[in-house]
Amino acid sequence: MATSRSYNDACGMAHALDLVGERWALLVVRELVLGPKRYTDLRAGLPGISANVLSHRLDELEQSAVVRRRRLGPPAGSSVYELTEWGQELEPVIKSLGRWGARSPSRPREANLSVSSIVLSLRTNFDPDASEAVDVRLELRFGEEHFLAEVNRGRFEVHRVTGSQGAAPEAFVETAPITLAAILYGGHDLDVAVDSGELTLDGDRQAVELFVTLFRLPTPAAG
Repeated sequence: MATSRSYNDACGMAHALDLVGERWALLVVRELVLGPKRYTDLRAGLPGISANVLSHRLDELEQSAVVRRRRLGPPAGSSVYELTEWGQELEPVIKSLGRWGARSPSRPREANLSVSSIVLSLRTNFDPDASEAVDVRLELRFGEEHFLAEVNRGRFEVHRVTGSQGAAPEAFVETAPITLAAILYGGHDLDVAVDSGELTLDGDRQAVELFVTLFRLPTPAAG
């Protein structure tokens, strides 16, 4: 399905933009890459979107087979939106686009940053060369959303905490996405964040200090 403002172009890229090129569409996809979300969760992750626009984008993405809506069983009884298998294939596209945008000299660094954004940035900007001898397991907590981040000698995985996670993490870190981004990419000192209460750390502090050195933004483009 193409939107009413179709490019009417046989190129695969043009058709892709017909499907996910409308304003907010790819950001809705970004919010669903890490797993299903309720409508209210999507609104929370995209505070700048109106209810009407979000509903319209979800309808379009559902009709295009990028997103599907699923009814949860009892006791929840609510509906969630999730990416289809085909829709999930957009993750590397979003990560590549994110790295490209991160090189922009005009990127707004103090704007809103959702939980999905910071977690996907970890997947995108992990430096395997810096972690060849590193074995670290942390739980990252952003309010009610918790993620297990595991570095294992050049490999990295981060996923939502659901039930038993095997071995206990070496440390638990609770903070806001924008604070973690400032530490990882903006030179904000971990000790300052802890002392100010911006970040709460429970467990092996050295493991956290090592973890935050393993992520690199791409070189900025010439301005």
